[in-house]
Amino acid sequence: MQALAVTLRGLALREIRIRHWLRVGAKELLTGAVNGVAGAVLTASASGYGKRTPVEEFPLQGRGGQGVIALQTSERNGAAVAALQVAPGQEIGRELTHRLAARTLGPVEPDRQPDHEAADLTFLEKIWPNVEAALRWMEVYGDIDGDGFVEYSRRSPNGLVHQGWKDSNDSIFHADGQLAEGPIAVCEVQAYVYAAKRAAAVVAAALGKPDLAQALKEQARDLQLRFEEAFWCEDLSTYALALDGDKKPCRVRASNAGYCLFTGIARRERARLVAHTLLGDDFFSGWGIRTVSSRENRYNPMSYHNGSIWPHDNALIARGFSRYGFRHEALKILTGLLDASVFLDLHRLPELFCGFPRRPGQGPTLYPVACSPQSWAAGAVLLILEACLGIRIQASPPRVLFRRTKLPAALPEVEIRNLKVGNATVDIGVERTEEGVYLRILRKAADVDIVSIK
Repeated sequence: MQALAVTLRGLALREIRIRHWLRVGAKELLTGAVNGVAGAVLTASASGYGKRTPVEEFPLQGRGGQGVIALQTSERNGAAVAALQVAPGQEIGRELTHRLAARTLGPVEPDRQPDHEAADLTFLEKIWPNVEAALRWMEVYGDIDGDGFVEYSRRSPNGLVHQGWKDSNDSIFHADGQLAEGPIAVCEVQAYVYAAKRAAAVVAAALGKPDLAQALKEQARDLQLRFEEAFWCEDLSTYALALDGDKKPCRVRASNAGYCLFTGIARRERARLVAHTLLGDDFFSGWGIRTVSSRENRYNPMSYHNGSIWPHDNALIARGFSRYGFRHEALKILTGLLDASVFLDLHRLPELFCGFPRRPGQGPTLYPVACSPQSWAAGAVLLILEACLGIRIQASPPRVLFRRTKLPAALPEVEIRNLKVGNATVDIGVERTEEGVYLRILRKAADVDIVSIK
């Protein structure tokens, strides 16, 4: 469709005159009519504001007829810089380089990441033997019984019973509260294997190993299909916590399912169900998402892994929400933890806190022996913020992409300084207003594109 190719770089730094608008608008409408696509006319301003006006609101009129106000311009909005026809479902990007351009970007798959990891070939060649060793370990040693899933099982009676991140003795159990016997295949580990194979495929392709790259993609796809069949619990609207030694699913609503969104193994329609489940009142306390639903047999808001709230756990879940485009859901997690930090010493998020429901005028109940500071919790802040900003970095060609950026009311402005993009660095300001969230370039070295998709 010709409309997809229209850019107005020549008009970027000055107001579009009415003759320009009519010329471009007529061209876009004609293109849409020829191609049988109605859609809308997008009018964009220099400050990043945009408005879609349905094509049917542009009536054919004779000389002296009234026009259509497609976009109100003002000192804040800036001058109009582009007008083009867009089809339903298309996403709109705005390049914030030394020139402005309004353009239409094709839909971006929510569970696909840019291949910027493949930019530093020297580094990738250096670590490739380690990547191969990790892939072999998963296949030969991680899959104990050859069923295609990676399990754990202790060899010594003195070893850890559970070896996932939830390593308490009672953290993996069935719906009736009975503890699961090993070997145990927890859901998030299968999700990690899926992500590892897809990432290794990107690296293999970059290193000139196309056959291996294709094989790894097929292995990941096969794992995804088997995972969905074995772990999905339709009546719970979530994935099973784990499979026990008899391959019986632990039908427990737990935060672990959020990691399936973090890695992209979850099917999109099921990802939405999981997100809805994790933000239900039985999970979301008002401060964050509990490790286990309050409806489960072993729920205890004061336990270490069965009802408490971990900032790092919430960060991975928020990043998973964002991966599938659920920005408002990620924003809810960020808002809850920000509010909790107001009551915490030095506003520092601890390792975990108790999962009691939020009460007006009172802060979260602290877990007495939680580590603070703790590295997981410290890193959680940045990952949750990344999830809400919708930021992606591409090394070659150098580009920073902000997709459907959100900020909570308590955080009206963020400055990102010394952000490395390839061999360059940039400083970017993100501002929340009543009209939306907008970007400002504070400093930009070299030719780095900064793109905002509304």
